[in-house]
Amino acid sequence: MEVEVYDGVESVLLPCQLPADVSSDFLAAVWDRDELKDPTVHVRLQSGDDFKDQNVRYTNRTSLRADALQTGDLSLTLRNPTVSDSGNYTCNTRVFRGNQSQIDIQLKVTEPPAVWPIVLLAVLDPVVLLAAGFAVFMYHRYKMMKSRKVYPVEMVEVKQGEESVQLSFQITEEKDVPLDVKVEWRHQNMMVHVYKNGGNQSLLKDQNHRDRTEMNEDPLRIKDFSLKLKDPQLSDRGVYTCTVYDRNADILLQKVVTLSVRVPEVVEVVKGMQSVILPFTTEVLKLQDVTVEWKHKDKKVHVRQNGRNQSHDQEVNQEPLTNGNLQHTDDGTYTCTVYSEGEEILLQKVVSITVRVYPVEMVNATQGEKSILLPFKVTDHLPQDVKVEWRLINPEDRMVYVYERKMTEDPLTTKDLSLTLKDLHLTDSGVYTCTVYNKDGHMLLQKVVTLSVRDYPLEMVEVTQGEASVLLPFKITEDLLQEMKVEWKHQNIIVHVYQNSQNQSLLMDEDYKGRTEMNEGPLKNKDLSLTLKGLQLSDRGGYTCTVYNKDGSILLQKVVTLSVRGYQTEMVEVMEGEGSVLLPFKITGDLPRDIKAEWRLTHPEEKMVHVYESGNNLSDEDDQEQVYSSRTEMNEDPVTTKDLSLTLKDLHLTDSGVYTCTVYNKYGYKLLQKSVTLSVRDRKSDIKVEDGGHI
Repeated sequence: MEVEVYDGVESVLLPCQLPADVSSDFLAAVWDRDELKDPTVHVRLQSGDDFKDQNVRYTNRTSLRADALQTGDLSLTLRNPTVSDSGNYTCNTRVFRGNQSQIDIQLKVTEPPAVWPIVLLAVLDPVVLLAAGFAVFMYHRYKMMKSRKVYPVEMVEVKQGEESVQLSFQITEEKDVPLDVKVEWRHQNMMVHVYKNGGNQSLLKDQNHRDRTEMNEDPLRIKDFSLKLKDPQLSDRGVYTCTVYDRNADILLQKVVTLSVRVPEVVEVVKGMQSVILPFTTEVLKLQDVTVEWKHKDKKVHVRQNGRNQSHDQEVNQEPLTNGNLQHTDDGTYTCTVYSEGEEILLQKVVSITVRVYPVEMVNATQGEKSILLPFKVTDHLPQDVKVEWRLINPEDRMVYVYERKMTEDPLTTKDLSLTLKDLHLTDSGVYTCTVYNKDGHMLLQKVVTLSVRDYPLEMVEVTQGEASVLLPFKITEDLLQEMKVEWKHQNIIVHVYQNSQNQSLLMDEDYKGRTEMNEGPLKNKDLSLTLKGLQLSDRGGYTCTVYNKDGSILLQKVVTLSVRGYQTEMVEVMEGEGSVLLPFKITGDLPRDIKAEWRLTHPEEKMVHVYESGNNLSDEDDQEQVYSSRTEMNEDPVTTKDLSLTLKDLHLTDSGVYTCTVYNKYGYKLLQKSVTLSVRDRKSDIKVEDGGHI
């Protein structure tokens, strides 16, 4: 391929595009010009640009895209091309120990057209004179563009979550920059910062409208136009261009910085674990030919060289990767770098470790138990000079002294830091933490245990829907004062209160009569049980009875879970063409007078079949599907007879399905529900032939 351009243009692009699906295997991209003694034009490694072997004639004049190796776009930008740059350029991609592909580009740089001969010809023709004037203007413009200073592209990488990143631009010109210049920083052609007339203006704000960019207060004096970008985010990655203009808006200086914001791989471990793997796998390296170096917070923690693992500087902390026992100080960023034999960076990966405390454990106990164990067993050996603290941190903060709450003997040897708490009270409920410190006061381990001391064990009560009432039991053994308050709640809604020797039901039926009832003297009789009447399906769930003293503190508490069973699904089978079939639903309990009963087909599709409401069968109302018109019938007084069965007439095969009867009170609350599965068989399929077959 041939590329032609005039001498003096700002830049030229030498194309080299490879498929993105193979680019992930590249270790390097190299541009060469073989006719030169030093043929290297530009080298890009996984770690960034490498200018070590670059021919000096191309210094500060070449660049590749920031994501070239990832996208396969290895096109080379050559700035300020001259006639001497003409020649054959080769784009090479390299994998481990060899080249993979090669593309040749022929560059031809020629002198721009002469200007003054055109001016002489202009004497002969006014039109030519105008063209000559334009040519003179363009010539001077071209000279001015050649005089501007363009700095080489720089690559900057930062990890998401860092406080800030510096986009560097320090100028090297000996003469001072004029005081009346304007400095602009742009990101993808969007202005983010301006310096002019001695003042800075940030145009990039965070969500709280605070400036996210910052430049030196006096960049002209110190010759430093670097930009500080705060709180780098993924959207901040890309190309940043800093341009310095003179008073006539002509470009004096310019530099491009490519920012890469990376998201490190995160590994989460529990504090005290024996070991952790920091993942980094590759298919293109032979480890005996490279050096692999792991660093943590700029300190070497592991080195593998010549196929062997090697210990390093005695100051290096080897614990995180050798003897385990992960500590809180082991979290942070770990960087693995792979070097070639010539110490070139081939690969690099960042892994972030988050060391968290042991998971919170829940312990339940009943008031009056002699003791309870707050468990904390560790797997690794602990130093002998550690300090172990058990604290209650919620609902208040207080130290739980070891000599008052005895721990298991020799916890460091047995690796059992569990705490035994004796003589349990309701006030012992809360969140406990066990923290292990070394002799320097640094935290080694920590575990959280939540203790719940209940007055009485959870009890389950089961009842069948339609029964008149159910008893939620709560009998006590303690003597209680009469000024105590007893409160029953259902799903955090108060349903009954006993206080000042009086009962108050807060759960009403349709006639505003209380649906709850307690003993007349519950504290004296030591029976706080609750009777729940007029059962509904919505009554199921957890009921909590709490006894408070006059100061509002909890003295006793019990939870009763009520399960209201529905009627079992019944199967009914009938032949097609039968005159009618009964879908049965007989109940045993009493129902209010003003109920609403709905029979619906719920499978394979949903249809309204029959409605009974306030003493009337509404089989001909608009709600009923037309297909069931004049085909359904219910008892005239289902409430008195306790029979909600449905008669379905003139049966068809399409009547097969699941029918559900739901009973509501006048407020729309669901009281009862039953499903009946109806199977209508084809009469023809049951006609027997003599040989025992079917037709």
